[in-house]
Amino acid sequence: MPTRYVVIGAGIVGLATAHRITQMRPDAEVTVLEKESVVGTHQTGHNSGVIHAGVYYKPGSLKAKLSRAGSRSMVEFCAEYEIPVDVCGKLIVATEARELDRLNALYERAMANGLAVRLLGPEETLEYEPHVAAVAAIHVATTGITDFGMVCRKLAELIENAGGVVRLGTKVTGIAKDRVITNAGEVEADVIVNCAGLHADRIARLAGVDPQVRILPFRGEYYELKPDRRELVRGLIYPVPDPQFPFLGVHFTKMIDGNVHAGPNAVLAFRREGYRWGQLNVRDLAEAATYSGSWQLARQHWRYGWEEVRRSLSARRFAASLARLVPEVTRADLMPSGAGVRAQAVTPHGALVDDFLIVAKDRQVHVLNAPSPAATSSLEIAKYIYAQLPD
Repeated sequence: MPTRYVVIGAGIVGLATAHRITQMRPDAEVTVLEKESVVGTHQTGHNSGVIHAGVYYKPGSLKAKLSRAGSRSMVEFCAEYEIPVDVCGKLIVATEARELDRLNALYERAMANGLAVRLLGPEETLEYEPHVAAVAAIHVATTGITDFGMVCRKLAELIENAGGVVRLGTKVTGIAKDRVITNAGEVEADVIVNCAGLHADRIARLAGVDPQVRILPFRGEYYELKPDRRELVRGLIYPVPDPQFPFLGVHFTKMIDGNVHAGPNAVLAFRREGYRWGQLNVRDLAEAATYSGSWQLARQHWRYGWEEVRRSLSARRFAASLARLVPEVTRADLMPSGAGVRAQAVTPHGALVDDFLIVAKDRQVHVLNAPSPAATSSLEIAKYIYAQLPD
């Protein structure tokens, strides 16, 4: 009798994992369960499409290893299936002298991760981005851009062509030893892989696993440059990030369709799928408000959080942050461009989990922290998950 695999979540990690299983175990029964009506609805469908090289991550970490490998395998996948992709490189820019130590530390980390990076002076930086303000920069040659929504749709097609099933509109409501219970009936399962993103901790608890973290939703809001101002940005321009946080700071991204996105910030959402200030879910808010990790996080970083809220509520402040990178950008150059929500695992002590967190127990694998660069790394995460699966 073939082994029955059930993958919960049809974001890019869930689909990549299901695809990997169909490749490696062609006789298996593979079912993907997704509560939304289309694949890649949430984190995958609301990001900026950047294929990250792996600059920021601690050497030896899963993020460092899997993003470096993923930046290659994702480009190869896109090329194979004729999905638009551009390995355009990016700049990480120090705009003032006090950022140079952090920029140099980041350069050393990138070198330790085996990446193709160069330190640039002001004049060399201007050759790449003529409108940027920089005292120095890192050029990362292997960063790229693509459309991860198209990647998801192709993965779903490949799964179904291999005999697997992608069931949309199917919400998981319970998990028993040998089956997954949904709003559309029960699905028999020998092995369960939880790739539920914003709800991964809840799915783990349904399966009887204590995740030991709680997912907190951080909304990232975007603007985009008006069409007549897009010439201010040729590619990708990032600030030097604050090493205390897994957020990269507001930046410019020239998208695969030619639009230039600006953002995102990072504000705590009042709903796990809260893409606007007015969206609130009582259960989500109550769980966050009663979690010790939320209060510990707030005590440690309230100043940072307050500044993010102020920037969220003021387009002028948002524009001022962007103008640190490209001084010619003004509020009049920006128009709103939606938001995404990052599923960030937080410990009871208020620590933001920095690495991917993937837990195997019995005949289950739970992906409990997979924010950026998970889309970049998805094909490699799938290989890592596959290696954890029981025979």
